[in-house]
Amino acid sequence: MSIITLKNPISRGETEIKEIELTEPNAGALRGVRLTDLLNGDVDSVVKVLPRISKPAIQLHEIQKLSAVDLGQITGEVMSFFMPSEVTMNQE
Repeated sequence: MSIITLKNPISRGETEIKEIELTEPNAGALRGVRLTDLLNGDVDSVVKVLPRISKPAIQLHEIQKLSAVDLGQITGEVMSFFMPSEVTMNQE
């Protein structure tokens, strides 16, 4: 699990989403996505997986409005789920 603090919060009605919790994707969340594309940071792959692993669940129209900084941060976290824990610990 990872918590992302958004630089530019998502507006959902009168609510502002400032943080997104990402859970490690399981096989069901990865269906229809090529792992190599996801590991290469392919935006279409991240957009497909993000609603399945985010809490609150971020919808497509909300993802399309994310800033490049927020999308980059989310993409990096999604990619880190596929790295062995030794690698992520050494990067901190």
